[in-house]
Amino acid sequence: MAIANLANSKVSQGVTKYHGMLVPVGTMSLILVILIPLPTGVMDFLLLGNITLAAVVLLTVMYIGGALEFSSFPSLLLGMTLFRLVLNTATTRLILTQADAGVVIDTFGSFVASGSLAVAIIIFAIIVVIQFVVITKGATRIAEVAARFTLDGMPGKQMAVDADLNAGTISEEEAKRRRQDITREADFYGAMDGASKFVRGDAIAGIVITLINILGGIYVGLVNLNLTFFDTLRRFTILTIGDGLVSQIPAFIISIAAAMLVTRSASKKNLGEEVLGQLTGQPIALIMAGVFLFTLSWTPLPKIPLGILAISLFAIAYMLKEVRTQRTAAQENAQRAKESKPPPIEQFLAPDPMELNVGYGLIKLVDRKQGGDLLDRIANTRKQMAQEIGIIVPPIRIRDDIVLQPNEFSVKIKGLEIGRGDVMPDHILAIDTGMVSERLNGVETKEPAFGLPAVWLDADARHDAEHRNYTVVECPSVVITYLTELIKQHADELLTRQEVNRLIDNLRQHSPKLVEEVVGNVLQPGEIQNVLRALLRERVPIRDLETILETIGNWAQRTKDTDILTEYSRNALARTLCNTERADDGKIHCITLDPSIEELIGKSVDRSEHGSVLAMPPELQRRIVAATKAKVEETMPLSAGRSPIVLCSPQVRLWVRRLIEGTLSTTAVLSYNEIVRGFEVESHGMVVLTDEA
Repeated sequence: MAIANLANSKVSQGVTKYHGMLVPVGTMSLILVILIPLPTGVMDFLLLGNITLAAVVLLTVMYIGGALEFSSFPSLLLGMTLFRLVLNTATTRLILTQADAGVVIDTFGSFVASGSLAVAIIIFAIIVVIQFVVITKGATRIAEVAARFTLDGMPGKQMAVDADLNAGTISEEEAKRRRQDITREADFYGAMDGASKFVRGDAIAGIVITLINILGGIYVGLVNLNLTFFDTLRRFTILTIGDGLVSQIPAFIISIAAAMLVTRSASKKNLGEEVLGQLTGQPIALIMAGVFLFTLSWTPLPKIPLGILAISLFAIAYMLKEVRTQRTAAQENAQRAKESKPPPIEQFLAPDPMELNVGYGLIKLVDRKQGGDLLDRIANTRKQMAQEIGIIVPPIRIRDDIVLQPNEFSVKIKGLEIGRGDVMPDHILAIDTGMVSERLNGVETKEPAFGLPAVWLDADARHDAEHRNYTVVECPSVVITYLTELIKQHADELLTRQEVNRLIDNLRQHSPKLVEEVVGNVLQPGEIQNVLRALLRERVPIRDLETILETIGNWAQRTKDTDILTEYSRNALARTLCNTERADDGKIHCITLDPSIEELIGKSVDRSEHGSVLAMPPELQRRIVAATKAKVEETMPLSAGRSPIVLCSPQVRLWVRRLIEGTLSTTAVLSYNEIVRGFEVESHGMVVLTDEA
């Protein structure tokens, strides 16, 4: 048994090794067939093999799902055309030299002709007309049009792939595969356009060869064999017709296969299932056809066949309708069972990452049927956050909440509320940014994102509000602006360990060496997460993850302190910080700290091997925070409408930020070495401790 398996294995390996030589050897053998006369038995085998191969090709075309699954068809089409022409040449030699071309040709000529020369000529002429005028010409035209439209559509398909890749809906590997499919499709239809010309030439060659055989056979019969004209005509014409049928029938089959292949649309089903399913997809069409046949039975046409066909159509339509009804009922029962089945308890364990709960009066903002576009705005906000701060905001689930007031909404992270606001649908919010020339009457409120004074107005009052220097926003924009601000404030909470690993995997695609060197060898993902969260807590974008990893990878050999690694990362992102804090006038507006305050803070930092803490009396902390807040509010009108930054020395920057973050959460604190060349800094004062502070 083992010996037999070993022998079979060796045979299989030998076949696999040399199967690539089959086509080249077969092609070279065709030349020998032209030069060397073959016995009639060998010729019978080759002719039957030609018919068999044509049938296999036709059935293969019917069972494939798309044209690209048979991409070698153009080359195969040329090979089979050459094979038929070579067989025509060989059979012509046998007919003219021996008046005998084998059993296959003789049988085709005698059987199809039914003993009548006229019948043979007529049948052959009909097949030639169908082959040349209908099938070949139609297949050629279809291939030409398909090639033209495929080439014209290539740029659009390539742009669609690039758009999906840029949007992140497909991976780089999927985009590469789609581009290759587009190129293969264009190459295939271009090759089919050229190969179809050979099929047309083959049909013409078959007609010419047949006429030559008849004329040559008459000459050979009269001159060489001394036969009468009638005997000559009968013998050689029958053989020639048989030869033409043997070659034209496979050509006819291959032409049909070529036409089917170029007309196939991309489908997962084979041709039989697809055609039958679509043809019987509308029972009403079958019923109407049955009524038509039943009407025809009142004419002199045969009533029995019409009645059988009409009844068959009615029966098929009834069965299809019953099947469709049962299928629909089964789907409804399955859906009902799925809905009635209680959800698993496990799904209540994990809260949603983010939720937006709205009162019933705000449902119109979400419902697309009522013109609401809040869902699209949220999708755009997630893209915006990815571009601005470098994190992927988790999907935000929107729910209606009867606990809320009709026009109220709330935002939650992991089931806990982080913000709440109220808006007025079908109204606009006019925000006073400090430049309003004249007040407007309306429903006074506070803009939820930044707490600015505002007023709700009717939509038709927009022009008047803009004329008075109000900043006017739509109701959905108010919700989105507040949601965006909350996401920025709580970005560090949204950066989970799983999200950090996703960001690292994305970076690995274009910086594999960096990720391999740092992640796992120098720092664990959890330690990287702590640094990234610390940056996000101060609204520092982490989109340039490559620079952050390079920096903490360089310094992590000396220390694993998250605070120190975060400060080094900030220094590496100094240009990003300056761009972020630059005002509309192009300047960085700041206030500075009195050196005595910096000295007090520096002396209060208690450093140990477990980390650093600020050991400062609470009263002194309160005085520093109060003085800083007063200076920020004082200089706010001078800093282009935004909060000025606090500029201090690198040694105390972190502790100054921690002192004021509870009161001045949106005020950035930068150190002197985080100001890069090319940015203009304008100072509006210094924070000084007084006895009253």
